[in-house]
Parts: sequence; C-alpha cells; structure tokens
Amino acid sequence: MTSLNMKEIHPFLEAPYTKKMMQITYDMWKLGWDERNGGNISCLLTEEEVSPYLNTDRVSRNIPLDFPVKELANKYFLVTGSGKYFKNIKENPEECLGLIRVSENGKSIDLLWGLSGNGKPTSELPSHFMSHIVRLEQNPSHRIIMHTHATHVIAMTFNHELDEHSFTKTLWKMSTECIIVFPEGIGILPWMIPGTDSIGKETARKMKDHRLVIWPHHGIFGAGDSFDEAFGLIETVEKAAQIYMLVSAHQGGVKQIITDRELWDLAKAFGVKPAAWFKPEE
Repeated sequence: MTSLNMKEIHPFLEAPYTKKMMQITYDMWKLGWDERNGGNISCLLTEEEVSPYLNTDRVSRNIPLDFPVKELANKYFLVTGSGKYFKNIKENPEECLGLIRVSENGKSIDLLWGLSGNGKPTSELPSHFMSHIVRLEQNPSHRIIMHTHATHVIAMTFNHELDEHSFTKTLWKMSTECIIVFPEGIGILPWMIPGTDSIGKETARKMKDHRLVIWPHHGIFGAGDSFDEAFGLIETVEKAAQIYMLVSAHQGGVKQIITDRELWDLAKAFGVKPAAWFKPEE
C-alpha cells in the first residue's frame, strides 16, 4: 500500500534522459572527476521528448541571458545547476537539475522544471550553448556537451607540452583503441578564466574540428550524440592519460611504443580517417 505521506514523484523524473543524467553524474563523481560542484552537462531535447512528462506551457520563471543564442531559439535543454554537487543529483534532482527552453529571441531561457530554491543553470552555460551551436552545424544528431575534471587528463597538462598534435599523438600511442575512438584528435586551449564568454567562444571554435577540447589545468569538454558517446570519449582519453602518467613515472622509462606507421595501419584497418596533419613515417 502506498503511504499518503509519500512524496509524489514528478513524471519528469521518469523520463529516460533524466534517469540517465542522474546516473551518469553519480558515476562521474564516483570516478573522482567531479569534486564538490565541479563539472557540468547539458542535453539537447526535442519538444516531442519533453511534452509527455510535463506541460511545456507552464513556465516557472524566466532567466535573462548575458549572451544571445538566436540559433538555439525554442530548443530544450536538460542542464546541471550552478554550484550543485554531482554526488547529490540522484538524491535531489529537482534542486540540482533544470529543464530550460531558449526564448524565441534567444535572449533568455524559460525554466520549465527543476532548479528549485531559485537555482540557476551551470555557470558554463555560455560554453555549452556556443559548443552546441557549432556541433549541430557539424552533426545534426548532436545532443550532449559534457565538462568534467578528469584527473589524469589534468595531470597530463602539467607535464606534457600543450601542442595539440603532439598531445594527440601521445594519447593515440597509449592505447590501440584511441585513434579509432577519436581520430580527429584533441583540441587544446591556452589557460583561460572559466565561466566567461571568451572561453566559450574559443571552446566552440575548437569544436568545429574536434569533439574533445582540453582546458589545461582544469578539465575537458566532450560532445556526442548521446550521454554514452560523450562519456565514452572522455573515458577513453582519461584512460590513455592515466597510462601516460604511469609510464612517465616509471624509472625504466618507455621501452617500446605504437609507431606512427602502426597508427596509420590501424586507422586504415578500422576505416577511420585521422586528423589531416597526421602522416605516417616514411
């Protein structure tokens, strides 16, 4: 028998994408990638996906934007909240998550669900929106922008040169699957202050050619068609960075590597096209 005092579960919590957001943020926290309120995710949704779970005409409040995003007018996003801890999302999703819709003129967002207690969307919303715009131009099936503080990726930015080509090649050589999973390589920004329009614009610029962008000494951005794809990209890079850090710390150093020619042959065998700058050794 159901207790009359039991809190009613909002139908939106039963949506598959909400459940996935709740689970994957918890998993990322358990991996140590999202300490305290670190990290943020946004998921692009259609009205057809949203409307079965809530009334899209019912707006909780309107939140002005400091940056216009006319390109995303009337689009829906499930986002993590500013200052919210990933470890708490499973227990308190209506406080830590929010469903928002960009206004017709792109100058504000309507809050349709969540972010209770006058909460706000992630402070990295400019970076998310700008990257969504660019990735949709490259891939109409694009859905997810994911930012996390992957431990070994951050560590690697302290002891490896921050050149995109050499950084990418090092990651490719740490694990056979890397060039298959992210053949286009990694984008890297110079160190910048987070939460600004400037870092959002530079991240989006890199997203034209990459699905992964590293913020040195801070973390990584990943884009994908699904939660699993974006998470899987970051997971693969993080594993390669971990191997690199282990190898770098070993007193004996590297004894053998995957050669450039072997990387080229690997890409050819799996039918992927590496970044244009990469050429096999003669």
